[in-house]
Amino acid sequence: MRPVRLISEDGVEYRDLNGNGVMDPYEDPRLPVAERVADLLGRLSLEEKAGLLFHTVIEAGADGTVKEAPGDISKSPTSVVVTEKHLSHFNVHALLDARMAARWHNNLQLIAESTPHGIPVTISTDPRHAFIENAGVSFSAKAFSQWPESLGLAALRDPSLVERFADIARQEYAAAGIRCALHPAIDLATEPRWARQAGTFGQDSALTAELAVAYVRGFQGASLGPESVACCSKHFPGGGPQKDGEDAHFPYGREQVYPGGRFDDHMAPFRAVVEAGTALVMPYYGMPVGLEVDGEPIAEVGFGYNRQVVTGMLREGLGFDGVVLTDWELVMDNHVGDKVLPARAWGVEHLDAHGRMELILEAGADQFGGEECVEVLLELVAQGRVTEERIDESARRLLAVKFRLGLFDDPFVDEDRAAEVLGRQDFRDEGHAAQARSVTVLHADAGALPMRPGLKLYVENFSPEVAARLGTVVATPEEADVALVRLMAPFDPRADLFLESWFHQGSLDFQPGLATRLARVAAACPLLVDVTLDRPAVLTPLLEIASTLVVSYGTTDEALADALSGVIAPEGKLPFDLPRSMEQVRRHHEDVAGYDDPLFPFGHGL
Repeated sequence: MRPVRLISEDGVEYRDLNGNGVMDPYEDPRLPVAERVADLLGRLSLEEKAGLLFHTVIEAGADGTVKEAPGDISKSPTSVVVTEKHLSHFNVHALLDARMAARWHNNLQLIAESTPHGIPVTISTDPRHAFIENAGVSFSAKAFSQWPESLGLAALRDPSLVERFADIARQEYAAAGIRCALHPAIDLATEPRWARQAGTFGQDSALTAELAVAYVRGFQGASLGPESVACCSKHFPGGGPQKDGEDAHFPYGREQVYPGGRFDDHMAPFRAVVEAGTALVMPYYGMPVGLEVDGEPIAEVGFGYNRQVVTGMLREGLGFDGVVLTDWELVMDNHVGDKVLPARAWGVEHLDAHGRMELILEAGADQFGGEECVEVLLELVAQGRVTEERIDESARRLLAVKFRLGLFDDPFVDEDRAAEVLGRQDFRDEGHAAQARSVTVLHADAGALPMRPGLKLYVENFSPEVAARLGTVVATPEEADVALVRLMAPFDPRADLFLESWFHQGSLDFQPGLATRLARVAAACPLLVDVTLDRPAVLTPLLEIASTLVVSYGTTDEALADALSGVIAPEGKLPFDLPRSMEQVRRHHEDVAGYDDPLFPFGHGL
């Protein structure tokens, strides 16, 4: 699809976004971004400017149409949100295939084109190139090429590979109309119980900074432009040191602590990505408890509400003048079906919606993630609590990103190209190779790896069809030359609050019956165990019974088979320490990377 264009009196092709038949300065593709922003900002109504400050969830119709009925997670009909509430930033959830994604995006842009000034829509997404399906965090790859989780990229210690992955993801996103990546997550995985580690680059601050810069470079290029996907680096100033490992999505996880005094370690990757030009930064939900920085006590309110953090540390300290986008739903409770997720107003729960929004703006944020309550902001202006000049300040930053991405000049995508680019075979091949290479061998008996062909295999949680490539599949361990068992890292299931069932939290111990049962398997034949680590696990019981123990971070059975057979050599190194016991975990400071005596240390891999 190509936008309708006119020719100006001096021969310049342009989009007549406000329908007045004249090429206004904001429509002139020759002018600098700052001039175009200034011209458009002066034309917008207060309602149009206010709408820019909201960035909410949207759901696509399965056939590529826009949804005009509220969805499972989205709150309002699409046309209402765009034309009446004036929103133009949306976080998309499920996308079933390439053509559907492109068609839906173009239909959404057509609605945006009908608004008074034709402000194009910016579509954002959480990561969708790996394995974890969690509506609050990430989506499995589906139509996109599939790679290991970020932990797996970190296990390969290769900035050039990370940049290559990011460039491929950029091409696939852009082909589908996605122009803002709500990633990378550059939190440090120092607290082993925390649920968000799979999306990080592990525990090491220097490695995370190096890989994060490569990631931003792959998505944005040397500078933000029409071929870029804008990165939102998160969660400032580092979301990893959650008290007892509980996640700040939930009321019991609101506290972030620094008993080891390592705040600077968690900040360091953000210094690197700000210098590299990340377009957006997202503060985390958590509220710091007992934190002092340079002798100054930091207010115990969530980071998105915290002026010392957003304005003091990020804007003034790091010199960041890009967009600050809050994490989702700091203002309103979220009701989905019979579930609720309270607003993450940690430390300011006593404030009403107006007070929360006012404080977020005072902190220095530009955009309210997951919200569409435009009326609250307009009421704050009417009450004299927020000035129009303050709204202009954030609207200017938000419009500048749209202009730099080229959305005002051509926001549409081509369905045929989307079908060609998304999940292209060479992209899938590179993702498969990265999955296999990232497999980390912790222990292996002599001669166990690579697996020789022709073995009789007993398998659990592994495709028999794939196992048949390695040898002959048998029904019992007693018949086998080797048993191949895949496990997920353990967690405590929870399902009270919305999203909670998707978050792997709690103990890192396997249930005691597992080790007893696998010991019986190991008594019959050598036991090879792979554990998929979305966070660390206590592997001590398995080490005592498995002749070969490997871990992975998002691999298909096919990729694991290639690694175990040596078709693609497993090269992974642990991105974090693995603890010996839960007692060791409980004694460990949440903000400190690693242990004095781990079962396996950061960087281990045979």
